Amino acid sequence: MANIRTLPEYLALKAQNELNEVPETIEEDLNALKTWIEQQPHLRARTDDQFLVAFLRGCKYSLERAKKKIDIHYSVKTNTHDYVTECDPLCDKNQYFIKQGLVLSLPNTITPDGARIVFIRPGVYDPAKITMNDLMRYTILICDILILDDQWTVGGGIGVLDLVNVTVAHLIQYTPLSMKKLSVICQDAVPLRLKGIHCINAPPGFDTVFNLFKMVLNEKNRNRLHVHGALENLYKHIPQKLLPIEYGGEGGSLEDLTTCWENMILKNRDYLMEDSKYGTDEKKRPGRTNTEETLFGIDGSFRKLDID
Repeated sequence: MANIRTLPEYLALKAQNELNEVPETIEEDLNALKTWIEQQPHLRARTDDQFLVAFLRGCKYSLERAKKKIDIHYSVKTNTHDYVTECDPLCDKNQYFIKQGLVLSLPNTITPDGARIVFIRPGVYDPAKITMNDLMRYTILICDILILDDQWTVGGGIGVLDLVNVTVAHLIQYTPLSMKKLSVICQDAVPLRLKGIHCINAPPGFDTVFNLFKMVLNEKNRNRLHVHGALENLYKHIPQKLLPIEYGGEGGSLEDLTTCWENMILKNRDYLMEDSKYGTDEKKRPGRTNTEETLFGIDGSFRKLDID
């Protein structure tokens, strides 16, 4: 029998109706993925049921799509080795991001089976102390944590990007190459079903970064990007009461949400640190190898980013 968490009824129904999950065949599908992984000479991948079922759900139970996403998941980690060498949430840089509340997962959703809402607050970190590599490392850690969240893998996720206190020094860190890497990590390499990204408090110069980000996303996700001139406009998409207290809601204080997020990450510390064992050996891959260029290559015409 498959060793996975039992979904609450509302998520189980959504998984069946929207993700093609058939409870009676989950174990068979998981075994098919495990057999495939064992047959790949280049691939060192997790084979625990809870991890694999997240990819099945994220790919609506298409085995071929799940195989491709697992392969890309580990190819990306191998080709971003600088980002994943320090996956310990207790390392100084990760602790800095955690305690600053750079990313916060909200406790409530619009409907019981709805998308998990995640706040992202890049203005809280000091760009003089933090590099893009630090941000990429933490982004991968976040994705690894969200894969464990049934609400996200079944119901999807909504990102709220609060750009208050973001300066030009922050914006110039988002080069075309780094934006491409972010898009591949979040869009192609993890089984997370993005339902929307809502940007608030956009500073001058953000349009340049925003338009670049749109260029590196696929069309479906481009259409899910929104910029709101006022916080009240966000309420049209996310009920006000779900937001943190500081945003006019009833969803807990930023301080309490930061503590909850930290506790969740630390609870999964061993799981996160195990990830250094997995990846790909591209020399053993049949056919064309996955390199940094093939995964993240961008057109030379927009390698330079100018912020007005």
